[in-house]
Parts: sequence; structure tokens; C-alpha cells
Amino acid sequence: MKNLAIGTFILATSLNLFAFPVSGAINQSTLNIQVDGFRNKRGQVCLSLFASSKGFPDSKANAVKAKCVQISETPMVITLNNLKAGNYAVALFHDANGDGQLNRNSLGIPTEEFGFSQNPAVITGVPRFSDSAVLVAGLTNIQIRLRNLLG
Repeated sequence: MKNLAIGTFILATSLNLFAFPVSGAINQSTLNIQVDGFRNKRGQVCLSLFASSKGFPDSKANAVKAKCVQISETPMVITLNNLKAGNYAVALFHDANGDGQLNRNSLGIPTEEFGFSQNPAVITGVPRFSDSAVLVAGLTNIQIRLRNLLG
């Protein structure tokens, strides 16, 4: 009976040792974001990645990652590595003039193209985090279609 208990302990310990690398791999997730719908190839795409609704979609201070990437081809793919598995939302814009800001007209309407993960409808304001959230685990691919409210 004692040998059975020792064998069970060894088996359980061995299984736990094999479980750690698997969970570690999931915490090293990658998000590939394909961005499409550019009117031109000028400037850069600036994006912010959020893990919660706090600050979504425009507070870079609350973003998990924020960066701008020069446009080299369209559609373009932006890759974010080393993410912990979980729900994230992406907000991005085509910064055609390279000033790092989403430019707006006097009414507050964006004059540059923008988009969100899950491509939610944008009618009277920005979408909620829950409307844009995607589960990122392992390798996750999403597509964001840029939109322009001014046509």
C-alpha cells in the first residue's frame, strides 16, 4: 500500500512538471493585426492595446502596449508579441500626417481613418471595450477595417 502511495505521488509530481511549460506557452501569446481600408500609404498607423475598459480607447497611459508603425504596404500586418493570454481590445488610427494624434475637425469628428478590433459599429461615439474585446491565446489573428466618418 505504501508503494502505491509513493507511486501515485511520483506520477502526480511528474504530471505537474509537464503542466508548467504548457501554461507558460499560453502566457506568451501573439496577436497579428491585419489593417485594411487605407486611402493612401502616407504616414503611420498608431495603435493602443487595452486589457480592460480603463482608458479605452484613447488613453495611452492605460494601454498595455502603444506604438506607431510606418506604413510600407497595404493591407499591413502589425504583430504584438509576448502577451499574457486574455481579453484585449485594439484602437488604432491612420496617422497620415505623422503628428501622432488622431486629428479632428471643429465638431470633434475624426478627419483621419480609425478602427477597432471586432470592427464594431461607430454611430454616436466610440465603442465600449466589451464591443471590441477579443480573446488572445497562443497565436491570434484579427482584421481591422479602417473607417472614415467624413467619407
